[in-house]
Amino acid sequence: MITLAIDIGGTKFSMAVFDDDRPIARESRVTDRTGGRDWMLDQITTIGRKWQRTIIIDRCGIGFGGPVQFDLQRVALSTHVGGWQDFSLPAYITHTLGIPSIMDNDANVGALGEYTYGAAEGIEKLFYMTLSTGIGGGILIGGNIYRGADDYAGEIGHLTIRPDGAECLCGARGCLERHCCGLWLERDHGKSAEQLMKDPVFVKTYVSDLARGLKACIMLLNPERIVIGGGISKAGDALFVPLRQELRQQMTSWSRARMEVVPAGLGDDSVLFGALALANQL
Repeated sequence: MITLAIDIGGTKFSMAVFDDDRPIARESRVTDRTGGRDWMLDQITTIGRKWQRTIIIDRCGIGFGGPVQFDLQRVALSTHVGGWQDFSLPAYITHTLGIPSIMDNDANVGALGEYTYGAAEGIEKLFYMTLSTGIGGGILIGGNIYRGADDYAGEIGHLTIRPDGAECLCGARGCLERHCCGLWLERDHGKSAEQLMKDPVFVKTYVSDLARGLKACIMLLNPERIVIGGGISKAGDALFVPLRQELRQQMTSWSRARMEVVPAGLGDDSVLFGALALANQL
């Protein structure tokens, strides 16, 4: 089975072709936010048609960086790139490339990728967090994505961690995403997240905010493991060692809930492999 996998993020998008579970083609490009939805659709179509000249693709799985109405297979919106509201991306792919397609939120898809191929194989109660341009979360129970009553479960990025904090793109104040995602780190500090993660003084303050969000996740869900993917997670021990220490300090003293927090095993490809796994539902 040949699968096209698509990962659409606020900073970049990636596409890959898998022969069963083996990648045989891959491309990543920086997202042109000013180009909006139409630019992205043109890029996806161009790359897909190029590959179709030599490869017969059977199906497509998509991870989208924003809320998705899964039952309707429609993008609800994107807070980072304009033009996506109430858009049926799978229907567009099926129409333009002739491939049956399925889509979910990128954090849900990343969770599925890590469960199936990465750092959470065999983990029955998993929370996956993407820590990148924005922040999102995916919940897996017994290998199945938990989406909630209206497909909005897992939105850890919009938990309030500072009631008097800065205003988020969502309109609220003090969201975890507003204080910890790559987009706002660069705007607030004038440096990329990659640069900031090399400064131990900054990281000490940063993990205090990040741990508040993870504490809420642990107290509410009690997952077996938390896997963190996305570009910021690539800081490795410079991030994870102080984060684990801070989380232990913040956790409620009587709780015996596990606090196993690990980086994504698939690196930048959690969502691509998750899109591959998602396509198995077609």
